[in-house]
Amino acid sequence: MRVLLVDDHPLILSALQSVIQRLGDGIEVVGVGSAGAARQTLNEDAQYDLVLLDLQLGDANGFDLLADMRQLYPALPVVVISASDRSSDVIQAIDMGAMGFVPKRASNDQLHEALRTVMSGGVYVPPMSMGFDGIPQSAPPSAHPVATHAAQAGYQTPPTLAALGLTPRQTDVLALLLQGKPNKLIARELNLSVETVKDHVAAVLRALGVRSRTQAVLAVSQMTQQEGGFPAWRSSRS
Repeated sequence: MRVLLVDDHPLILSALQSVIQRLGDGIEVVGVGSAGAARQTLNEDAQYDLVLLDLQLGDANGFDLLADMRQLYPALPVVVISASDRSSDVIQAIDMGAMGFVPKRASNDQLHEALRTVMSGGVYVPPMSMGFDGIPQSAPPSAHPVATHAAQAGYQTPPTLAALGLTPRQTDVLALLLQGKPNKLIARELNLSVETVKDHVAAVLRALGVRSRTQAVLAVSQMTQQEGGFPAWRSSRS
């Protein structure tokens, strides 16, 4: 396993390297201190399994670097490591294709959980950032708490994935949606029409009680964290 760390604080870079190397044997960690160095490193050798990216870099905005990485290396998972845990930053990072968001004040155990979740195909976000402050008060009471605070929704915990009642094909669509794939690629992979995929995506969003793909990713992340891990997705293709 090869991991690229991008952080312009040498002490944090060193600490992250130490934490990640304790995950297991055979882990190679490369640390760079700028966006320019990260671009050069990936340009010379893009064979990495994971990138940990700080948002505050001295020579670039971390979101800009994230956008470049998602465009140039779409199969490379990126986890944002940030001093911020604002909901707006979490949502923007996930919306731009990050597979995880870990605040720098998180514990080593939380970082390990995040990395294990991402490497198993899941998405990790900090539980404290699940609220959507901009959702109107008129949101339906059945809405998932990712779309409205638990107090507004009328219950304390979200439903489980098993309780959503998704069909096997909708589960396939959700699994690919969580990978950030657009409808055209989902349709190609599942051998469906784009219109059929749109219908399945709409059904998944309704089941989760959310309005967008980003909210769906955050909702599933919250549920899988409460259920103790990212599920082994059942596929109707197998």
